[in-house]
Amino acid sequence: MTTRDLILDRLRAALGGPRPLPAQVPRDYRPAGTVAADLDLLVDRLTDYRATVHRCADADVARVVDEVLGGRQIVVPPGLPRHWLPDSVTPVPDDNLPPGRIAAADGVVTAAAVAVAETGTIVLDGAPDQGRRIITLLPDVHVCVVRTEQVVATVPDALPRITPHRPLTWISGPSATSDIELNRVEGVHGPRNLHVIITT
Repeated sequence: MTTRDLILDRLRAALGGPRPLPAQVPRDYRPAGTVAADLDLLVDRLTDYRATVHRCADADVARVVDEVLGGRQIVVPPGLPRHWLPDSVTPVPDDNLPPGRIAAADGVVTAAAVAVAETGTIVLDGAPDQGRRIITLLPDVHVCVVRTEQVVATVPDALPRITPHRPLTWISGPSATSDIELNRVEGVHGPRNLHVIITT
């Protein structure tokens, strides 16, 4: 008898033998559409995750981008609205840029597919205004523009708005890990700085 068999035997004995499966899986969790989207909750969650949140009108997005990335070179997806970019930045359109060229950029500006208020999560789906996943992972600064109508309350509310076969990226704050002695380190798996512009 192996150690694995011994452990499994002890677990089975402690559990009192196999238990019958339920005839039906309970589905009493909160369904979509039961809670209204709370913009203030989204801002709260994003701030708690150490993202910087800016709230402005669509016409003022370029001003905020200028404050964050003015005078720098930035990667932009091919379908990004041009009026979001100030004259002070040097946009580098992503036409299948090599990784080294993307990593050398000072930042990236994208749109979003949907944002979940309850979890403070932004979802990108590779649409033309969001671009390839790689452009949001290599630069040090990611500026993501979220329209208020894209904000939903919960993950079940978000799922119908995204297509599962697209390359989904779920972002909850800047890249961070606490794997090494539980010390938080930012920028290991993506941008150290996340700026979210919520347009009203």
